[in-house]
Amino acid sequence: MHGLGQLHERLAAAFRWHTAHRNGERVSNAVAPQTAVVSPFQRDRVGRTLLSWWLGGLGVVAGSVLVAMAEAGNPLLLSIGLGFAALSFVVLLAVLSTARQSPARKHQSGVSSAWSQGAALFADIHDALGDITVTRNMDRRIVGANEVFRRLTGRLNPEGLTCEEIGIAFRPGPAPHRFEVEISTPEGQRIYFWRDVVTRDPGDGRLLLQSIARDVTEERLTAQAREEARQKAEYNSAAKSRLLATVSHEIRTPLSGILGMTHLLTETRQTQEQQNYLTGIRQSGYALTQLVEDLLDFSTIEVGRFQLRPRAESLRKLLESVVEMLSHRAHDKGIEIGATVSSNLPELMSFDPARLRQVLFNVIGNAVKFTQAGGVFVRASLEASDVLISVNDTGPGMTREEQNRVFGEFEQGGTPIERSAGTGLGLSISARIMREFGGSLAVASEKGTGSEFIIRFPIDIPEESRGSRNGVLAGSLVLLLAPAGAARMAISETIATLGGDCHLVTDGASAHEMLLAMAASGRRPTDIIVDHRMSAEFADHLADRAEIAALGLRKTFLVNPEERNAHPLDLFDAWLIRPLREQSLIDVLRGRMRGMEKRDALNDNQPGFSVAIPDAGIQSGLRILLAEDDPINAMLIRAMLEKAGHTVEHVEHFETLLDRALSEGSVRPDIVISDLSMPGGDGIDMLGRLRGHERRLDVPPVPIIVLTADKRDESRRQVLLNGANRVMVKPVDPIRLLTEVQAVAALSARRAEAR
Repeated sequence: MHGLGQLHERLAAAFRWHTAHRNGERVSNAVAPQTAVVSPFQRDRVGRTLLSWWLGGLGVVAGSVLVAMAEAGNPLLLSIGLGFAALSFVVLLAVLSTARQSPARKHQSGVSSAWSQGAALFADIHDALGDITVTRNMDRRIVGANEVFRRLTGRLNPEGLTCEEIGIAFRPGPAPHRFEVEISTPEGQRIYFWRDVVTRDPGDGRLLLQSIARDVTEERLTAQAREEARQKAEYNSAAKSRLLATVSHEIRTPLSGILGMTHLLTETRQTQEQQNYLTGIRQSGYALTQLVEDLLDFSTIEVGRFQLRPRAESLRKLLESVVEMLSHRAHDKGIEIGATVSSNLPELMSFDPARLRQVLFNVIGNAVKFTQAGGVFVRASLEASDVLISVNDTGPGMTREEQNRVFGEFEQGGTPIERSAGTGLGLSISARIMREFGGSLAVASEKGTGSEFIIRFPIDIPEESRGSRNGVLAGSLVLLLAPAGAARMAISETIATLGGDCHLVTDGASAHEMLLAMAASGRRPTDIIVDHRMSAEFADHLADRAEIAALGLRKTFLVNPEERNAHPLDLFDAWLIRPLREQSLIDVLRGRMRGMEKRDALNDNQPGFSVAIPDAGIQSGLRILLAEDDPINAMLIRAMLEKAGHTVEHVEHFETLLDRALSEGSVRPDIVISDLSMPGGDGIDMLGRLRGHERRLDVPPVPIIVLTADKRDESRRQVLLNGANRVMVKPVDPIRLLTEVQAVAALSARRAEAR
């Protein structure tokens, strides 16, 4: 309606101008229409006279007469009448767009009027959009402005003023001739994006600044709120990281003391009861360590700092070490655990072993945790270019709803006692790690029938690692006397995938019959493996039978590590520990070894505390400067080092550390072992100061091993970049610490010889 009203006003103005012009009156600006162009009918008097007559009613009368005659039945006249009416309407539109011009400058004024018409239309459009349009001369004085500008600034007649005089503040924008402008309006302070364009007035040729400004207050406020939210999120993330690092340090420090003292106790004389208590302390310590690792990993993934570090590793050995580490939990619950690796899986593959170990530990450990009867069986194979690891258990299974939320954060199932044994982060972190691998972690389960977790990820197989192990046990014909379960399945599948032939029996009588049947058929068996739970069956039906002895079988006894000393081995030629290592099975079946080396199911192949500190190969007699402010950890590390034959000096302050490390002559230590957090300053700053003093004094750099509870990668990089030779995360493994001391001392000696 507003547009129609404006059109009506322009039509009325055009008609008043025409009437005044026809009567020879002087046309004022108030009468003249706002937009006009020169009409070709004004070029001569005849044209103006005809135009006046036409507009005075001739066109309308002629059209009406012709239309009336057409109603009498003449179609031709109807057409002519409609044509006259149309022509009169066209001419009327032309007149409405004309402007009064002085006869002296008709051409220039026509161009100028056309420009004025465009400018007026331009202003109308931006008025409707709520934008500002301002025209200024090169002195920055306003020569014209639209209604929006006048209303916002409260200046109804801004002509002749500058924007600064009106109170408009300009801030430089991202490019020339672009500004951010603040205007105090009736609605409050508003921000406008302002752009200047230099134009030329077609009437007089002078240069003008044509400015357009659009309200961006809401966008700026939104962007500001978004930036504040981002900064707040970054601050909270950094605060959370600092909190976790601090909490991690505070937890790891006493935890290191607990596990270290437990290790020292294992080297003393103990009763069986005391050994059981120490085992419980050690297991609780490992559980607490895993809790800290889960929380730190969750935080690392949340802030997007998670990184994979792939290298060539053996997946088989990694899987065996995880299964061995978890076997004591399974055996304590009376369930079985076993694993097999398909022969089509190469020995070496490129992956991040630490992260995959974490996933396997979480998934397999979760299966052991919820399985009360039966067992857990792990199978690894190569499917196209993907590694597929399936973990099957005979636990309670899950409903569809439980499967949908099993990978959620802090989600736990099972009984209240089972839920209290964890944080509910293990599977969630494992699923995220597998996504970083480019793979997946999925579950398939039915209530009451167990569950299967499937780990899948693409693998990069080095060319030199491609090959197969499927003929390693070719020619081996093995009879396995064992109860049904995961352990028996793992052994039989491993023998089969390595090219051997394995037959399963569950009692002594069946074993006796099968051995004689195989011998009679010409397929002479080579080995019999007897599970320790079948030792009585073996003794009753096979041990003292002459026909069985005549077969010349290699007899191997399979036993749990916890029970290896509880069974006599005089009836057997070799023995194996379950869960089984593939290489051990190969060595026994090939006759290359009689039995397994001594190993601890908790710690073998696993970073952690070993049963004893080996003396062989460890260089002794080193002067070691130990910087540790926690008395328990200081006593622990000092005891370990002194047992290995080293001389230890203990300090509790960074300044004292610097003084001792920069001592002259024989007083200077061979190695420095320092905690990263101690009184007297920052550990990283201490490293930089020490290395700087060594360069200024021109003395050889002393090897430094840093102990820290901060597991973050960036912290490790900072420590190494500032001069440390090694970084070890608490709790410290005694064997690894002594090994690092040996390696660092040897490297330092070689460098000294080179100098």
